[in-house]
Amino acid sequence: MFTAQDVKALRDLTGAGMMDCKKALVEANGDSKRAQEILREKGLAAAQKKSGRIAAEGIVESYIHMGGKIGVLVEVNCETDFVAKTDEFKAFVRDIAMQIAAANPRYVSSGEVPEDVVENERRVLKAQAMNEGKPEKIAEKMLEGRLKKFYKDICLLDQPFIRDPDKSVQTLLTETIARIGENISIRRFTRYQMGEQLEKRSDDFAQEVMGQMK
Repeated sequence: MFTAQDVKALRDLTGAGMMDCKKALVEANGDSKRAQEILREKGLAAAQKKSGRIAAEGIVESYIHMGGKIGVLVEVNCETDFVAKTDEFKAFVRDIAMQIAAANPRYVSSGEVPEDVVENERRVLKAQAMNEGKPEKIAEKMLEGRLKKFYKDICLLDQPFIRDPDKSVQTLLTETIARIGENISIRRFTRYQMGEQLEKRSDDFAQEVMGQMK
């Protein structure tokens, strides 16, 4: 039905253990693609169980983008110092720092968004739908879809992953937990952008306007 080479090939593709690969191939009747799906399903299920475990180790990563115009500090936790020192964990944290720099989230997850911010956005979005002439029941349905987009814009875990927009950052996190075998938590981050919330000096502004007139 399958050979030792098939087991090795599946291990190379997935990083799963040899026995797990063999069991998956048996379950999939030798179908490699189905075996990959089985390993992924089992890995994600295991990852969900690990998500409640305490993650108190980890690293703080810094990332500077656009020649010093954008800077990010992010703390990502795992369960052991051993995992914190692995290349795979460090690469994951680096990807998260780059995601924050590129996509500019305001919160890690939707659960962190203050209720008053959500309610205000809900009012605005509903008013927009009503102003488009939609009946109230339709406006309410549209509201839920637009709120999901709102969360995608401002919540890190809901955002499409910059390296693979077909998956969310939450999916990336869950897959990484499944591969590493420990709970991982993106705890907090800070993003800096040069000149953010600063007004330009009036003489700089005047020079900019004059430059546009030439």
